Amino acid sequence: MMTRSLDTLLFGWYPYLCLTVFLLGSLLRYDREQYTWKSYSSQLLRRKQLRWGSNLFHVGILVIFLGHAGGLLTPIWIFEALGISHGFKQGLAIVAGGTAGLACFVGIALLAHRRLLDERVRATSSFGDTAILLLLWAQLTLGLFTIPVSLHHMDGGEMVKFMGWAQGILTLDPLAAGLLTEVAPVFKLHLTLGMTMFLVFPFTRLVHVWSAPIWYLGRRGYQVVRARPATPPSGGRMP
Repeated sequence: MMTRSLDTLLFGWYPYLCLTVFLLGSLLRYDREQYTWKSYSSQLLRRKQLRWGSNLFHVGILVIFLGHAGGLLTPIWIFEALGISHGFKQGLAIVAGGTAGLACFVGIALLAHRRLLDERVRATSSFGDTAILLLLWAQLTLGLFTIPVSLHHMDGGEMVKFMGWAQGILTLDPLAAGLLTEVAPVFKLHLTLGMTMFLVFPFTRLVHVWSAPIWYLGRRGYQVVRARPATPPSGGRMP
């Protein structure tokens, strides 16, 4: 009974809290604090390590995000109409997701090593910068840990549960949480931490992923610009 109640709380109510804070928080931050809407740069420090870490991380996380979004939110009937079986989709998710996950893991490890162990980079980092990096690392690690479990469900049955849950949340299905009652604990941890990422998103540097150059240039606010005092001619006085 306790497990069922916890599942209802985590996978029936918590998603709506996270999505609400994610959307409203991002909107309010953009509206009220546009000059904090940026990613602070330390690119002049340990540039080679930053380049490798950043490229591996961003390519990997982009593939993972698109794979999760497409895999979870695409209606099941579309895959069936295209002749894509659940087993094939499961195998593709393991291979593509595992490859992107490993690339992302190496990238984020390089970034974490650079930020935590280089005194100059650490001095330019806020608590939020370090915390969100470690949170992403933990989430990625949990994602990789789900692969061995998924190998025991190559029929795609577990994936169908996650698809039904994600789509049920968006359609306000009150029974959506019940689909995850029997899934492995590592999946539940992965989903919970993933939703938490949406919860903290508006309060971290992650908000810069919303930005497009046209909106960035149109932000409200001002910069203080002071005129440089004129230098008098050599040997003379100011007119």
